[in-house]
Amino acid sequence: MKKLIVLGLLGVIGWMPFKASAQISVSLNIGSQPLWGPVGYDHVDNYYLPDIESYYDVPRRQFIYMDGGRWIYSSSLPSRYRGYDLYSGYKVVINSRNPYHNFNHHRISYGRYRNNRSQQMIRHSHDSRYYVVKGHPYYGRGDRRVFRDNDRGHNNWKENKRYDRGNDHRYEKRDNGHGNRYEGGRSGRGGDNKHDRGGDRGNRRGRD
Repeated sequence: MKKLIVLGLLGVIGWMPFKASAQISVSLNIGSQPLWGPVGYDHVDNYYLPDIESYYDVPRRQFIYMDGGRWIYSSSLPSRYRGYDLYSGYKVVINSRNPYHNFNHHRISYGRYRNNRSQQMIRHSHDSRYYVVKGHPYYGRGDRRVFRDNDRGHNNWKENKRYDRGNDHRYEKRDNGHGNRYEGGRSGRGGDNKHDRGGDRGNRRGRD
């Protein structure tokens, strides 16, 4: 009986480092964030773009916008937003699945960030953690010893704080010290389709 208890404890102890490592590799996605994304985040699922009332899905690298009463996923914005500057427009980080389900909340809460040009973009950052983002002026010049590859083939900063994924449906608005706002929640994972209809077809504009 004692042997079984000891073996059980050893198994739990051996599993803990593996679980922690897996959580870290999933939580950090700096290398997946776009050059025009705001600095200050170890993990991002989506951006809300208040100037055009649309979203950007970071893992899928697709924009999400309303068209004909449906939310559309696309690798580019429609022509009606041709004058929008991704590098100067404000972005709010939304870490939750299908962010458009809370569109009314986001539109009202973050409408005050329209025409706000206070954020620093990744492309202009001199923080070496962002040197793993392709297209950065200093791409590839960081200290490789502090980076590791995640399952998407990007390099991530090992020493970043692990994102707390314990918030399932609770949203928290926080300031991360870079003039940014974000909502915390459990993140979702998307596919890689170039252009398709939103996850819940027929979602009406403004329905949470």
